[in-house]
Amino acid sequence: MKIEVITLNAADTLQAQEFGADRVELVSAMNEGGLTPSYGTLKNVLQSVTIPVQVMVRPHSFGFVYDEKDWNTIKEDISIIQELGGNRIVFGAVTKDGEIDEQLLEKVIHHAPNIDISFHRAFDQVKSQTNAYKVLTKYKDNVKRILTSGGKDRADQAMDELRSLVQLSHELDGPSILVGSGVSPDNLATLHEHIGASEYHIGSGVRVNKDFNQLLDKSKINQARDILK
Repeated sequence: MKIEVITLNAADTLQAQEFGADRVELVSAMNEGGLTPSYGTLKNVLQSVTIPVQVMVRPHSFGFVYDEKDWNTIKEDISIIQELGGNRIVFGAVTKDGEIDEQLLEKVIHHAPNIDISFHRAFDQVKSQTNAYKVLTKYKDNVKRILTSGGKDRADQAMDELRSLVQLSHELDGPSILVGSGVSPDNLATLHEHIGASEYHIGSGVRVNKDFNQLLDKSKINQARDILK
């Protein structure tokens, strides 16, 4: 069982490592849903920690449909991440019709053939998560996990859907399901009992006062780890 924690900077990420997080998602601009971190943040974080760092690659907050100009930004950001020693990204793209944007995903993989991808909550915008999961399974050598709340705003609103996705991941031997959005030590036991995922993504739920402007709360991370033991 793994716990992934959202972090915003080097101090945050060092804390997450010290407190026992298995992996972090490094982002900026949480008030916009998370965007690509700055060069300086990337450099400081990637030089500071040993736990896996999944770096958000999201050029803007205007949805998950990207054009050629967006692709040029995405490509450069991935190049910088790799130049700084990272090889893990959080990325997702969909078409205007609510399908996985395979063309753009293939561009990402061609540009960085060994990249480890968490396909993020763009997955919650697709018309059919079952069909979208089957598409992403074709890219499982790179798309290692899918961050999703089951198509709803919060994971606790879609426990049946998430359980079905976890079962599908076992049946197809595809990307793992990383359960996120609204996950906290307060509901993790219930979520895990019902969904049975192997990975959980926690943001403000492990912050002091559940506030991204506050520090990580060691006791909450310990509580989450104890629940999943």
